Amino acid sequence: MTKPIRVNGFAIHSPVHLSPGLWTHPRDRSLEFNTLGYWTDVARLLERGLFETLFIADGIGIHDVYGGTAAAALRRAAQVPKYDPMLLVSAMAAVTGHLGFGITASVSYEPPFTLARRFSTLDHLTEGRIAWNVVTGYSAAASRAVGRPGITAHDTRYDIADEFLDVVYRLWEESWEDGAVLRDRERGLFADPEKIHRIEHVGEHFRMEGIHLVDPSPQRTPFLFQAGASNRGRDFAAAHAEAVFLSDPSKAAIKATVADTRRRAAASGRDPAGILFFALMTVIVGHTEAEARDKHRDYLAHVDPEGALALFSGWTGIDLAPYDLDDLFPVVRKENAIASLVESFARPEKTWTIREIVTHNAIGGRGPVLVGSAAQVADALEAWMDETDIDGFNLSYAVTPEGYGDFIELVVPELQRRGRYKTTYAPGPLREKVFGAGRRLLPASHPAARFRRGVERGREA
Repeated sequence: MTKPIRVNGFAIHSPVHLSPGLWTHPRDRSLEFNTLGYWTDVARLLERGLFETLFIADGIGIHDVYGGTAAAALRRAAQVPKYDPMLLVSAMAAVTGHLGFGITASVSYEPPFTLARRFSTLDHLTEGRIAWNVVTGYSAAASRAVGRPGITAHDTRYDIADEFLDVVYRLWEESWEDGAVLRDRERGLFADPEKIHRIEHVGEHFRMEGIHLVDPSPQRTPFLFQAGASNRGRDFAAAHAEAVFLSDPSKAAIKATVADTRRRAAASGRDPAGILFFALMTVIVGHTEAEARDKHRDYLAHVDPEGALALFSGWTGIDLAPYDLDDLFPVVRKENAIASLVESFARPEKTWTIREIVTHNAIGGRGPVLVGSAAQVADALEAWMDETDIDGFNLSYAVTPEGYGDFIELVVPELQRRGRYKTTYAPGPLREKVFGAGRRLLPASHPAARFRRGVERGREA
């Protein structure tokens, strides 16, 4: 049986996400990134297109590796300014009824207690439409900004993340039992203190004591995304993630990562089918192939090479400023880097020049760019699904919201005609929309479930 194609919108609260320079295009609305009107328009549009979520990237470090300063990033708006994505969600939720919101937040820069409170609050206000994209942080600039002496070693960051999740799981799953909230007007009782528990945690990286400040939200634990594809990142995903975001232009690499992560999940006692995989994709579609290629050429005329270099240097931790464009990419593995990104450009089957990297990353970042008619794009998306065992795509854009609108107008109906795309939303919170009725909570096989007490077992399916 062929799997349905699921799509998330992929964005950032900044003028530039993965297509540096495209904010200068006359039809692009990226300069409205600091207005609620833009974001509520995007949310309504994605819900009309039956997207699963709006997946919002984030990171608190400025890209200051290129040339040893932040000057290029600042000149080119290369993910700066960058606002807090959490503060967008309530407004977007107010104008939608089904669209989920995947919020990126790091485990490295704040205590588990405060993060758990914010996610629970949003899960309540959205009636269970919240997802957390768990990241560990790789930016040395971010570490300096919060007063840390340096970047923590890559694998240690995941050790910290494992403990961080244990703490937030206890807050979300253990602190308040089912039935703790009474809302009894006649007796004047809001909650039963006997069913509310103080969490005490003393670990290698975190120490906390307290009662979770928010009563159980519709999902308790938000839907969990994860975006690391390194060896340690795959272990983390296999243990915790419900969905994994992958960004790689190679079908073979994506397929191998999916298979390996599912194998690790099974080995840890989880259902490997209980983890979904979304690949980064940018689509430029027209009513005809010629129209799509004209759009692509038009978009390329607005690409900003310096912005692309600032982004790529920031992602890899490698300063590309001293190199000529025709020099080979210097593969150097650093702690202040997205490890899987560096590895993808170190594969023996191809060596990359700096110029090729700029061209490859100019529109849509690391993922493939599909250019063609609706039928051609649908063919390519089906091939990616069927050849790699992914479950869908994080859809980036060249021009926003035009890229989303074109996809919804042209590609979604084509996929629906082929029986590969839903025609309506399922009811319920995000986890039930994705996995089906009765799946409001994380399943009993998930590590969060071991912290539960007083939970109705039938709701753990």
